[in-house]
Amino acid sequence: MSPSRVLVLNSGSSSVKYQLLDMSDSSRLASGLVERIGERTSLVRHTPLASGGEPRERTGPVADHDAALKAMAEELAADGLGLDSPELAAIGHRVVHGGKRFTEPTVIDEAVLAEIERLIPVAPLHNPANLTGIRTAMALRPDLPQAAVFDTAFHTTMPESAARYAIDVSTADAHRIRRYGFHGTSHAYVSRATAGLLGKAPEEVNVIVLHLGNGASASAVRGGRCVDTSMGLTPLEGLVMGTRSGDMDPAVIFHLMRVGEMSADEIDTLLNKKSGLVGLCGDNDMREIRRRIDEGDEEAELAFDIYIHRLKKYIGAYYAVLGRVDAVVFTAGVGENSAEVRAAAVAGLEGLGLAVDGGRNAVRGGGARLISPEEARVAVAVVPTDEEMEIAQQTYALVGKNN
Repeated sequence: MSPSRVLVLNSGSSSVKYQLLDMSDSSRLASGLVERIGERTSLVRHTPLASGGEPRERTGPVADHDAALKAMAEELAADGLGLDSPELAAIGHRVVHGGKRFTEPTVIDEAVLAEIERLIPVAPLHNPANLTGIRTAMALRPDLPQAAVFDTAFHTTMPESAARYAIDVSTADAHRIRRYGFHGTSHAYVSRATAGLLGKAPEEVNVIVLHLGNGASASAVRGGRCVDTSMGLTPLEGLVMGTRSGDMDPAVIFHLMRVGEMSADEIDTLLNKKSGLVGLCGDNDMREIRRRIDEGDEEAELAFDIYIHRLKKYIGAYYAVLGRVDAVVFTAGVGENSAEVRAAAVAGLEGLGLAVDGGRNAVRGGGARLISPEEARVAVAVVPTDEEMEIAQQTYALVGKNN
């Protein structure tokens, strides 16, 4: 029997998330997180899902990504799931930016590593950490196929009319300035799962996907292919997010430089880490914002209203882009758990065929489900995202094609 396990790695600048999955039955065998890498108070958290055991935690210094992956390997080995197992088929890596070149999952070799490194200027916060994780994993298992699954890949089907910014073409091309989009593995998984929820093939449906977490993005998916998405050159464009501003007049940056005497780095920090919900009201946790609203906090209420206003604009815009919409689907932490956000986002859009059923919308958990009334012209759904499963599926399919 051929090996069927895939280890999924998501390497950040100071953390490594992982899941081990068995693709023979799509089961999860283990998951974990190593965070605060490089600090004395590093945390290693591991959950043996296959055995149903209790999560294990330990703290202590984890010097670098090499040490983090070795800690992960030790935890897996303790459950009989070590990296030396002959059942391990491949390692799949989440890579944030693949540019225009990488339109599908790709087996990693030196040329692929070089291209990911070349893209660092357009993803300075993410690609370096992704590269570090890849190189460390390749050193641990140089004999094992390793695949890169790109956040941007799902959005490479956007037409040029959606992907291009209206700036000088030669300048844009020289600096690779275009709209790439992110959260692609989530949008791919959720749009396909939504089609299944409707009892149709992905090629038969048009879906607006709203990935609402601390980072947030929307996409217009026609027949299984992305035709527009809200994030652009970077994950800063688009919806109001936890700490990111989303859409904004670019002249604000010049104003802050000239009048506010702020540096480029200070503005970068402002827009990425001190804006969005946290900039508007001091909180980026939607649960806390809703609690404050219930207590009459006007600042929290305004932040919520701004968040919803932007969300509605994108729903309407993508309805126009698609022409026909079969479903609007909410996913990720806020999208899956905030009934208030879902209700507010479609309130007043009855003319577009959108509505939620109060009882259905109030139900928490329960997996993929419809929350629109039976007679609704357009389905409104909640579909939990599963980016790790999407990465594992794409990696396993790729390894199967190349072995």
